[in-house]
Amino acid sequence: MEYNNLLVEIKDEIAVVTINRPKQMNALNQETLKELEDAFSSFYNDDSIKGVVLTGSGEKAFVAGADIKEFADYDKKQGKQMADYGHHVFNVIENCPKPVVAAVNGFALGGGCELSMACHLRVASENARFSQPEVNLGIIPGYGGTQRLTRLIGKTKAMELLMTADMINAAQAENLGLVNYVTSIDELMDKVFELLNKIKAKSPMAIRHLINSVNGYFNAADGFEVERQEFSNCFETEDFKEGTTAFMEKRKAEFTGK
Repeated sequence: MEYNNLLVEIKDEIAVVTINRPKQMNALNQETLKELEDAFSSFYNDDSIKGVVLTGSGEKAFVAGADIKEFADYDKKQGKQMADYGHHVFNVIENCPKPVVAAVNGFALGGGCELSMACHLRVASENARFSQPEVNLGIIPGYGGTQRLTRLIGKTKAMELLMTADMINAAQAENLGLVNYVTSIDELMDKVFELLNKIKAKSPMAIRHLINSVNGYFNAADGFEVERQEFSNCFETEDFKEGTTAFMEKRKAEFTGK
């Protein structure tokens, strides 16, 4: 499998998917999302693959967010389409019948944090940093962040991180239950493979049904649809235009609340 923005390698029955846009700190553009959808869809019925690792190229960033330049001029309709497709791709990852472990190396911000949370498990290097900074742009998370973060760490702390846009380090993420393990950058992939090798020794069908069962517990509510609608509503606000413009002009945003 060859892609423009992904590297896919099979090691000992484990598919290693690397988002490979280092100059953009592995930011998620629409092309990358389409490639992720294609890659993960191909794993569903491939019996030769027992697990998947998702990571970013280099040590600086797992994924530093969505590609802001791509959506800075979107209107409400385009915002809804963006959220709908992002949710679809992340659901493909979350519902993958093979265990998916995020190897978080460096920044996991915005869409990158959301992408890591769509994986079943997360192992972070000591230099990993997590944040949902969307309110700085005048929008909210649109790829499942409001739902998955709340489910993983609880409403109280999720509300704080979502509203303040604070960045947390790997140790804090582990204490909150956002990640399973923290390792040195040199030991990151070894720990991920240790975890997946333990899982792949179990019944693949049992793992498949286990994933479906756990996801079913969380997906009974319609919170994701609420998020998609609220995300698209942000694209009609002056705060969104100001937030994205300020970001690209490398200045502090001056929000008016309109």
